[in-house]
Amino acid sequence: MIDSLAINPAIAIISLTDEGKALAERIIALHSSEEASDQRYLHHHKPKPFSDTVINLFNNNHRLIFICSTGIVIRTLATHLTDKYRDPAVLVLDQQGKHVIPLLSGHEGGANEWARSLASSLGATAVITSAEKYTQPVYTLGIGCDRGCPVEDIELLVERSLSQLKQKYPDVEKASIQCIASIDLKADEVGLLAFCKKASINLEVFPATTLRTVEDQLSYKSDIVFKEVGCYGVAEAAALISASAVTGNNAELVLHKQKSKRATCSVARSYKSGDKH
Repeated sequence: MIDSLAINPAIAIISLTDEGKALAERIIALHSSEEASDQRYLHHHKPKPFSDTVINLFNNNHRLIFICSTGIVIRTLATHLTDKYRDPAVLVLDQQGKHVIPLLSGHEGGANEWARSLASSLGATAVITSAEKYTQPVYTLGIGCDRGCPVEDIELLVERSLSQLKQKYPDVEKASIQCIASIDLKADEVGLLAFCKKASINLEVFPATTLRTVEDQLSYKSDIVFKEVGCYGVAEAAALISASAVTGNNAELVLHKQKSKRATCSVARSYKSGDKH
């Protein structure tokens, strides 16, 4: 059984003043009924020792909300940063809750979108300092599966995967998925079609030759899959192709291939009004 707490580490809120403590409690109250059921919050008020507590949370991949000055955060985390693809998202708020700053992993880690979501719930302003052209993202779901894979297997894999993805991109819900895609060999796959019907989302299928056009973006190229269907991966490639088809722009993987015993899935993202910068 997959440990949901390992997939979904708690969001940690760090406060240093009485006003910050009150704001932290407000954030938890506002989101306790809105977030995914397995999302938890940890509140550390005036943690001691401060640096050790913060660094331990950061190194264990907890997304962090600091209610304090950005200088304190920078000095504490500076020597522990890896890169924008692996560091957890970090937000900084003033103790009045008027501004939300995505300090780390703005694009790839989802901090920019998280900041907008949190700011909206607080009636605050998200201060986005990274260069970007913000437009509404389009998410698409790529699915591969064995012949005869039950719809229940696909549902469990997708739910688990979207729950994981939502920790980086809080705006992602099943309703955010605009297209489900696969290889044309699965056009008549009963379980996959049943899943699409339940989700009220159309299934788009593409030939292997089309899926191969994005093979340089795949996280892993499978020779076994290539021998079976003529391309190096189905779920990731189908997600990328369908996202680009919706927007007419480039797409990126935001969730690499996830696997169960009989199915795989992946999520891609693109932007309707232009590529993300």
